Amino acid sequence: MHFLHRHRGLVPYLLLAPGLAWLALFFLVPMYYLGYTSLQTGDLFSGYAFSWAWENYSDAFSLYRGHFARSLQYAGLATLFALLISYPLAYWIAFRGGRWKNLLLLLVIAPFFVTYLIRTLAWKTILADQGFVLDVLRTLHLVGEDGRLLATTTAVVAGITYNYLPFMALPLYVSLEQVDRRLVEAAEDLYASGTKAFLRVTLPLSVPGIFAGTLLTFIPAAGDFINAELLGTPRQQMIGNVIQSRFKEVADYPQAAALSFVLIAGLLVAVLAYTRAVGSERATQGTVA
Repeated sequence: MHFLHRHRGLVPYLLLAPGLAWLALFFLVPMYYLGYTSLQTGDLFSGYAFSWAWENYSDAFSLYRGHFARSLQYAGLATLFALLISYPLAYWIAFRGGRWKNLLLLLVIAPFFVTYLIRTLAWKTILADQGFVLDVLRTLHLVGEDGRLLATTTAVVAGITYNYLPFMALPLYVSLEQVDRRLVEAAEDLYASGTKAFLRVTLPLSVPGIFAGTLLTFIPAAGDFINAELLGTPRQQMIGNVIQSRFKEVADYPQAAALSFVLIAGLLVAVLAYTRAVGSERATQGTVA
């Protein structure tokens, strides 16, 4: 204690040390080996050798550009749908849930009690050609008699949206729960309609939750491969499917590592651009103003 009292300036760094050590051990070191592997050449039988093989990256762009674009498209759609579904849900729980809030939040996170694979297999059963959902859509003439949901882009995006919905709903709920109700009442006392009070007060105050939820949903969704594998066809394959195949089936480790690095770099650029545009700090400053 005497040492800490004499060197108060070291206290913040000592508090950061465990987190930084964890980050270095389980992120920076694996990233180093991933980058090292991505610049190798060879195969499983003759072995791999480091040779500054930058062509692995050029091949990643030229051969799998469509998979990258499809992954970003599906992740973006899933994030948008998750936001459209989660915001009214989180709003209702935060403002109208009352004594049922805890139970409703438990129902939101209940899918996490079941493994990701089982949830996706259940979604496969729900969207099956002989399933209840498709029968209802056929009865309502929203789908033709020979139409289907499974093995389509709709099924893949729906599966991703369902699996990552809690990642969107929980940050939104936390943000909306912290909204001071007196501000909404003050806006209504100043003759603002319910819609205008929501748009001018509640929505801006919930932007940090939207920001966090969209990031927590989009980033893992872009690298997902289970939904495309189980709910889609080869035409719906995402870049995660290619990486998984290169690592586990083809054993082309350098190409798989290069694809992983390109995906990480692309997501990093997208996140930085998104943060610069609608970052939580800027959103908070705009709300205060």
